[in-house]
Amino acid sequence: MKVITLNTWGGRAGKDKLLKFFAVHKDTDVFCLQEIWSAPYEHLEGYAAGGMSIDHSNIMVHGLQEISGLLDSHTAYFKPHHLDNYGLLMLVKRDLGVISEGDVFVYKERGHIPEGDVGFHARNVQFATIVTKNGNRTILNFHGLWNGGGKGDSEDRFVQSDRIIQFMKTLSNPYVMCGDFNLLPNTQSIKKLEDFGLRNLIKEHSIASTRTSFYTKPEKFADYALVSNKITVKDFKVLPDEVSDHSPLYLEFE
Repeated sequence: MKVITLNTWGGRAGKDKLLKFFAVHKDTDVFCLQEIWSAPYEHLEGYAAGGMSIDHSNIMVHGLQEISGLLDSHTAYFKPHHLDNYGLLMLVKRDLGVISEGDVFVYKERGHIPEGDVGFHARNVQFATIVTKNGNRTILNFHGLWNGGGKGDSEDRFVQSDRIIQFMKTLSNPYVMCGDFNLLPNTQSIKKLEDFGLRNLIKEHSIASTRTSFYTKPEKFADYALVSNKITVKDFKVLPDEVSDHSPLYLEFE
């Protein structure tokens, strides 16, 4: 199974460039995408969001429709974490059997409206369990807490990791978790997941950065792929495509 995870940055690096990337990689089995919009939040124009101001003119405000329309051989599962129009998107090839899908909130709760910067919104983990010839496999898509204070540890991030682990304990089959965790590799928040038994492919493959030239800050890590026991990794790499301020991650497993 081939998986690509990407924080799309809302298409700010260029819609045509981003859509071309998906067209080139359309044979990928599962896409796990973050920062996806399905409609504009006109009442939030100009508001701070994740340290930036919302400018609808440079955002793919119908990214859900445009990306899923291009990847028409995939089924789209959209799980917002702020109001109804912004969140996580998973696209799964239609010839794969999805036996369950949904999401669980690990920071704040569904419907939470943050004070101040919109980037303080609630966070959820999206999941889909897929039938394979080797048994069921669950894919988890995640965009971790942003707190405006860098990508180090915080009490909220400890709680977030603990809630992720609580959810993982409910899974009875092997699983993969990927996405933009908004964490540095040496944090206790990441170590909690490793200590639970997950393999951190960023560390295993000595990845030096998961950011592109669009990202000019010094912290070059944010994105991860973690796998549980009995997941046999065939290939893992950072793709060179500069279609966001995040690099796409590619994972192939049995």
